[in-house]
Amino acid sequence: MNKKRAVHSFPLSRIATGTLMFAMLSGSAAAADAFSYDSPYMFGDWGGSRTQLADNGIKFDVNYTMESAANFSGGAHSSTTMRYSDQFAFGANFDLQKLLNWQDAEFQMTITNRDGQNLSDQLGDRRAGTLSSVQEVYGRGQTWRLTQFWLRKGLFDDVVDVKAGRVTVGEDFDNLNDGNLFQNLAFGGGQAGNWRGDRWYNWPISQWGGRIKLNLTPEVFFQVGFYNQNPANYDRGDGFRLDTTNSVGNLVPVELGWTPTFGPENLPGNYRIGYYYSSTNGSDYGSWRNGAYQNEAHAYGGYVLLQQQLTAQGGDAKRGLGIRVQAVMNDHKTSKTDNYQSLAFTWRGPFDARPDDEIGIGAARIHVNSAYTTALRQQNAYNGETDYNSPTYLPIQSGSEYDYEVYYNAALTKWLAIRPNLQYITAPGAVSQVKDAFVGGISANIAF
Repeated sequence: MNKKRAVHSFPLSRIATGTLMFAMLSGSAAAADAFSYDSPYMFGDWGGSRTQLADNGIKFDVNYTMESAANFSGGAHSSTTMRYSDQFAFGANFDLQKLLNWQDAEFQMTITNRDGQNLSDQLGDRRAGTLSSVQEVYGRGQTWRLTQFWLRKGLFDDVVDVKAGRVTVGEDFDNLNDGNLFQNLAFGGGQAGNWRGDRWYNWPISQWGGRIKLNLTPEVFFQVGFYNQNPANYDRGDGFRLDTTNSVGNLVPVELGWTPTFGPENLPGNYRIGYYYSSTNGSDYGSWRNGAYQNEAHAYGGYVLLQQQLTAQGGDAKRGLGIRVQAVMNDHKTSKTDNYQSLAFTWRGPFDARPDDEIGIGAARIHVNSAYTTALRQQNAYNGETDYNSPTYLPIQSGSEYDYEVYYNAALTKWLAIRPNLQYITAPGAVSQVKDAFVGGISANIAF
């Protein structure tokens, strides 16, 4: 865990540092359209240079996300506390068709930096933790990383699409068709990776790999991926490590997707069903005997993502009510969480005067594998532990943790959004002795 910082000064110093860095890079932050409401970027169009570069095939994106959360009541440590975490993402996209006349090809590079602390560490029993996180931008190593470094190429009039390099699994598989504004981890895309993070590496962890996508029709696709699994990619300070010395196996996901539009207003949908297999060995939770796990097994699982815009507002399909349903199922041998479900509704542009604002509400259930629960009980019995308050007692994680969130996203400008939210966590970590927690949060996104 990072050393504690003064909460009131940390966010400002991080934002100021990032702003200064990008201002130095852009060299045109004083252009007339900088800080304009209608500009999609804080620093504007660099006097037209940004648009010209994009027209020529080069696009730069620098984004900052911050998420803070305070414990109003409950949790393992009920005193009111606040934690702050954030992420910078520095990206560059090169349209190789415009630059090199290489038909339907692009190259993407993104460097990220995460920092801060996680309130969930205070909400759950520190010996067990929570299952989800009230700050989704936290985690997977608070450090600098090479998150994307890949080449994509369309073939045969885009019937085949190939992508390879340093990639994250969730950017292609189990992926939402729009941005995620929920602050709780249980409501974003790539949920299969959130509950099998030891096998499926989501953003910002990258690994060598890629995928082949077949566009069977304009609306139906099938894709298969192949990703190297190297636990060293998680390590702090190894964000730019490119070797495969510590590889332990490979992940192979397959997915069938359907992206239809419905009705005269062309309401978009995103429907995906997938399966994954990992050749990496892991402990078989049903084999705990005589002080250790006796067997190992490979991991596998599946997922479903159903996302649909239900209404349009003022004839605009980007506004209105949308729904998303997600589910994950993992094997009972090697997975701590064997199933997950969530339901969420979003309403974009609820007011004509605020067409870019959004309201969201969601509920999620994360269930602990009964074999894992039994293994915890067996280990406590083997160690002679019966007192929950003993430092070496293993809290029994059984049943489910439930996560709820409601937020309002206020688009203050085209480049700045502020998002207050309320969250409620039932049985944090699925430990019955931990009180339900009520959390208040606020997040912000800035596009420089």
